[in-house]
Amino acid sequence: MLLSWKNHSAASIAGASSCLVRKQLGGAWNDSPQRRIMNGLQGPSMPPSAPSSASESLFRHPAFVAFWFARIASSFGFQMLSVAVGWQVYAITGRAFDLGLIGLVQFVPSVLLALPAGHLADQVERRRIVLLGQIVEWLAIGVLAALSFLQHIHELGILALVLVIGVAKSFEFPALQSMLPALVPPPILPRAMAVNSSASQAATIMGPALGGLLYAAGPDVVYAVAALLYLASIVLMARLRYEQAPPRREPATLQTVFAGVHFIRHRPDVLGVISLDLFAVLLGGATALLPIFAKDILHTGPWGLGLLRAAPAVGALLTSLWLARHSLQRQVGPIMFGAVAGFGVATLVFALSSTLWLSLLALFALGAFDMVSMVIRGALVQLDTPDDMRGRVSAVNAIFINTSNQLGEFESGMLAAWLGAVPATLLGGIGTLVVVGLWIAMFPTLRRRQRLQAEPAEPAEPAEPAVDTL
Repeated sequence: MLLSWKNHSAASIAGASSCLVRKQLGGAWNDSPQRRIMNGLQGPSMPPSAPSSASESLFRHPAFVAFWFARIASSFGFQMLSVAVGWQVYAITGRAFDLGLIGLVQFVPSVLLALPAGHLADQVERRRIVLLGQIVEWLAIGVLAALSFLQHIHELGILALVLVIGVAKSFEFPALQSMLPALVPPPILPRAMAVNSSASQAATIMGPALGGLLYAAGPDVVYAVAALLYLASIVLMARLRYEQAPPRREPATLQTVFAGVHFIRHRPDVLGVISLDLFAVLLGGATALLPIFAKDILHTGPWGLGLLRAAPAVGALLTSLWLARHSLQRQVGPIMFGAVAGFGVATLVFALSSTLWLSLLALFALGAFDMVSMVIRGALVQLDTPDDMRGRVSAVNAIFINTSNQLGEFESGMLAAWLGAVPATLLGGIGTLVVVGLWIAMFPTLRRRQRLQAEPAEPAEPAEPAVDTL
């Protein structure tokens, strides 16, 4: 799980993404009157956006363009780094246990620091937090490159530097997630989230492959290329300008730090989508058992396992590109529940499959359904949350995501040890469908939700004023 944040290698996919960027970008980047405010660390904020339609090109917004390319660079660097660290640690020690330590030193800060990081994201300019986090990560990667080149590296040194990267990521994540709504108008935010997700999915598919190829020249080469990619992201992020209201300064008390938790508790729709993600991923973690399915059920080798791992990411990437061009305008609640149910059905098909092609198709569908659900959930949480609370709400969401990923893998592994891989996966798929049914009954407003933006006539919750004063 090194450096994996859900959190998800083909040249044709990369070409398709590039064509999409060129087609939508056109001359907007160079000709936009907003281009002049993309220079320097200091400068005027982006003027309020003109009224926008859901069909407006995302790439007419220079701040989003800079953000998106920065995400591409850092995501590719991150995935390459993950491959190099895992291979290097295993080459040094030869112990599988040490690979688990790599995940542990990242998981612990991601949980312990999430709430303070979310509070900070609502108190300080978010771009500065992202910049500082990426600079720390860039320095740590540079140290890894130098020590590897000098051959003065050992396991504890790698784990210490990975811990530094994990701490920096813990602060970077809530700020980064909270920036996106300020870069584009609300009508095109779901498409912006889909395009943003496509960068991560493309990096998930191609980044490890590129890192593995470069590792043949040595781990120092991989670290050096990853450091260059991070440097490019830092430069783009430093030149990015976006509109953000001056944050209201509040002391870091238990009330303010836990304000995100209180806010979610009093917003049924936000609570519903975050908890739905937690339990659906917790129960439907079929991907953790892929090595068992590849070897013992599908009777394929490492190449087959590679295809199985890539299939969900390919499905998610292609779906994100489609969502980037087609805005979700109506019945977002039923579509989201249908996508999560489709995720559960795809899990059942995968569990019952004994042929490679059907398993790949099921995993492809699983990734596609998950992307639809993820875009709706993410946009709904961002649009239902006031800007001065987005950092703390994103931090709580991060805890749910990281916990569901890790506990989901643990739950799948334990059930597989007791019952076998196929029964464990079947139970996971059935459990996901049960959760969907329960959530439809427990969150009726979410089931009936038509648009991502809250309906104007919807009354405010009584607890809102109390939350805002925390």
